[in-house]
Amino acid sequence: MCFAFLLHVAISLTLTACGTLQEKWPQPSERLPARHEIASVPFYPQKAFQCGPATLAMALAWSGIPADPNTLAPEVFTPSRKGSLQSAMIAAARRHGRIAYSISSPDAMLREVSAGHPVVVLQNLGLSWKPVWHYALVVGYDLNQGVLILHSGNTPRNRLSLRVFENTWTRSDHWGLLVLPPTRLPATAIQHAFVSAVVGLEKAGQWQAAVEGYKTALACWPDSLGAHIGLGNSYYALGDKGMAEAAFREATRRFPTNGSAFNNLAQVLWEQEKQHEALEAARKAVELGGPLVNTYRKTLEQIQAGKP
Repeated sequence: MCFAFLLHVAISLTLTACGTLQEKWPQPSERLPARHEIASVPFYPQKAFQCGPATLAMALAWSGIPADPNTLAPEVFTPSRKGSLQSAMIAAARRHGRIAYSISSPDAMLREVSAGHPVVVLQNLGLSWKPVWHYALVVGYDLNQGVLILHSGNTPRNRLSLRVFENTWTRSDHWGLLVLPPTRLPATAIQHAFVSAVVGLEKAGQWQAAVEGYKTALACWPDSLGAHIGLGNSYYALGDKGMAEAAFREATRRFPTNGSAFNNLAQVLWEQEKQHEALEAARKAVELGGPLVNTYRKTLEQIQAGKP
């Protein structure tokens, strides 16, 4: 058995949720096949209290990152709590250059699995008043038979009824996590949520993975300001000022009233000794104004003073 503990202690521990199982779980449709199983997911048995590291290792290995539960344990496991925080699972996925994308509904979970994406889930295998938190990896389902297929505990491809699973999963507010290569878009991707997940790679210092993630976002949402700015920032962090300039130029072209795009372009132009263009971009940023106008003014003053 494995214990895990929740990031938000306010999560409801109700034994049953309102509504019927049929209302919560979608039926087969044109966009959702009746059954699907992901055959390529490895299985690692879980030691006592180690469901977090084992589950994350399986998800990472599926995504193409060699992973071992024992190696991951120091990254996600908190001995004093005998469990792993959701935040630690997300942070560890990002440190390994992977998109950590949250899902929170039966429909999203089934759609992701049908797209070939295993889903990390958090269950309460105990009672509402005495929880036993447990991570598992959903690798398949069969709606006709009403079962999910999970890598869980010491059992690979464990078949669990949807009703039993719903009673254990609802107590974590349907917490689920995708661990994806940055070149792969979730089947249920929402623009702001996916771009935020890529920002997480920036915060983890995974700049090349962030570049790939922002490119993935822009292939789907070419008018995402956050993705254009993030792409430029990531190239800049990698020391590729030419590609950073190209990204910021594209941002100014698509968003001609956004001061940050011009400010960032001015900075990278100046550092490439393109003073005239840098001055023009910096002045444009100040002219456009906005909540960051004082930052834009400092950039302009530095360029005018000859101090990149």
